[in-house]
Amino acid sequence: MTNTVGIIGLGIMGGAMARNLQAGGFQVIGFDPDAKAMAAAKAIGVDVVSSATLVAERAEDIIVSLPSAKAVIETAHVIAGVKSKKCTAIETSTLSLADKTAFSKILVDAGHIALDCPLSGTGAQALSKDLVVFASGDAAEIIRLDQLFLGFARKVQNLGPFGNGSKMKFVANLLVAIHNVASAEALVLGMKAGLDPKQIVDVVSSGAGTSRVFELRAPMMADNNYLPATMRSRTWKKDMTVIGEFASALDCPTPLFAATGALYDAALSLGRDAEDVAAVCVVLEMMAGIKR
Repeated sequence: MTNTVGIIGLGIMGGAMARNLQAGGFQVIGFDPDAKAMAAAKAIGVDVVSSATLVAERAEDIIVSLPSAKAVIETAHVIAGVKSKKCTAIETSTLSLADKTAFSKILVDAGHIALDCPLSGTGAQALSKDLVVFASGDAAEIIRLDQLFLGFARKVQNLGPFGNGSKMKFVANLLVAIHNVASAEALVLGMKAGLDPKQIVDVVSSGAGTSRVFELRAPMMADNNYLPATMRSRTWKKDMTVIGEFASALDCPTPLFAATGALYDAALSLGRDAEDVAAVCVVLEMMAGIKR
């Protein structure tokens, strides 16, 4: 493995990965279509370039962290256009299996390697390297890239054939969806009963009812402040759709997950799309008649 890594997509997750890899001694070459993301990356020492093509031309190992399937597929074509060397593209987004497969086919047909490596963790966790990589695909490549992964994550799970990483991410995010709403529901019950929301966070976090999601997002709910977002509500809507379609295709019932959907949709209808998904708490407060 070389000490140079490319990152295409320098948003919440990609930017955090770039920061940690740069701090860990990697030379990071990055691109994002958003000028603010590029400026933030440049400020921490990332070698920002003017296009995804330049990233692909200068780095053999390329992390792809983009918000939509369209952007990911377009990037696959860009990397596939590099003929002078073999690249390994590490796709970290939450996408449907069909989109992941399309990404892989474009690259493999062009002589490159594609890995399906979604990440478990929020943007806040990404900043502190508290991520888990759900790696799947070429086993030898995953082993080769171990130190790269550990440059921005605390653990790498090698899950076997390409696509297994996404399947595991769907399972994990199903739980995140439920735990997030459950956290808000519990906090609203406590507030309705006259308890101090910050005290609720402290007490529940120390007991059997806690979860990683509660510990990460209940403080935002208690503060009634959902910026900066660690997962934007509009991006989460895309992830929810992918999980729901995956479960439906398998004819697998997910009643608790399905029940959360209307609450997340309600948060979006309130204009909370740029805020953290913890803002679902606002919806439950309105339903409970709580005004803060």
